[in-house]
Amino acid sequence: MEKILSADLKLGIIAGGQLGKMLIQEASKWDIITYVLDDAENCPCAGLANVFVKGSRFDFDAVYNFGKKVDILTFEIESINVEALFKLKEEGLKIVPDPSILQLFQNKEKQKEFYVKNNLPTSPFTSYKDKDEVLQAVEKKSLRLPFVQKLKTGGYDGRGVSVINTEADLKDLLEGECIVEEKVDIHKEIAVIVARNESGEVKTFPAVDMVFDPKANLVKHLVCPVLDITEAQHKLAEEIARKLITDLNMCGLLAIEFFIDAKGNILVNESAPRTHNSGHHTIEGIVTSQFEQQLRAVLNLPLGSTQIKMPAVMVNLLGEPGFEGKVKYEGFAEALAIEGVNIHLYGKKTMKPFRKMGHITIIDKELDNAVKKSEIVKNTLKVKA
Repeated sequence: MEKILSADLKLGIIAGGQLGKMLIQEASKWDIITYVLDDAENCPCAGLANVFVKGSRFDFDAVYNFGKKVDILTFEIESINVEALFKLKEEGLKIVPDPSILQLFQNKEKQKEFYVKNNLPTSPFTSYKDKDEVLQAVEKKSLRLPFVQKLKTGGYDGRGVSVINTEADLKDLLEGECIVEEKVDIHKEIAVIVARNESGEVKTFPAVDMVFDPKANLVKHLVCPVLDITEAQHKLAEEIARKLITDLNMCGLLAIEFFIDAKGNILVNESAPRTHNSGHHTIEGIVTSQFEQQLRAVLNLPLGSTQIKMPAVMVNLLGEPGFEGKVKYEGFAEALAIEGVNIHLYGKKTMKPFRKMGHITIIDKELDNAVKKSEIVKNTLKVKA
């Protein structure tokens, strides 16, 4: 990748959300020219990218023509016109991760089948063509409650998932092709991010503890290092992450969410072939951030250290329920005055309930102190309209 030294490498990023924004911030340190494709002119990346191209990531021509402008292409979301990516690959464009990886992760059924085929632990599942078929299975008692329904495609940030605990919840079944998983008796949810470059070097980030908002099905906050798991469980999660990215023969970053059930078993829940919400704390808390690591992997550079610099808690800054409109931040100065608080705003101009508007990472030499400060921050900094 000698082009980096001549400062004319053009890196294309499909989609212009906060993940792309933070990737651009890292790329600017290496004087990499960034191009972004998004259909929203006011997206978080629009003001930072060297070149912003307006266009839909779902449109073949928009994706294809965008790819012809850059030297190497990556993405920050899975829902992309993959046929255009395959065409670009055929014509010699380097795309990381490979379009075949993206195609696999666009479909939750294919994800689960890959886990099973490669002997990776995951909860049992069944495929259904629509919600009527699910209801028929419940009526015939071939499907028993409780269970979790997931649409095969299109799910993101908690959307496309319905948890069915009782018969009354059946009204919440989603339309469309889906898989249904046995509901796991969850003790804890953790995540591991793993990176691999073209040379085959693999590095994992330390596992994080994830706490979810039950209404929005979004991560409320995460803790690093993870609490209350054994060294053997931590080691196994990292081994599964390494095996998964290697079995995929994937280059780039892979974020893996795990369940730890009541018996202590570790199960793969879902994965995403990109930077992830569960890695935002790495900017301040780890020697190499997930965004720098993504660049290293995409460009086939040596992977960076994943050692913890300082314990961290990451809090998602979500739109407050009951508010919608032009964004206002309350308690910003008060939160910023707390030692160890790092506020990241994504630049979204309007808010909706539970929309991700930013995140706050709290670092401290003592994890207990970081956790205590995070509780203060959650009650201080609010996003309203």
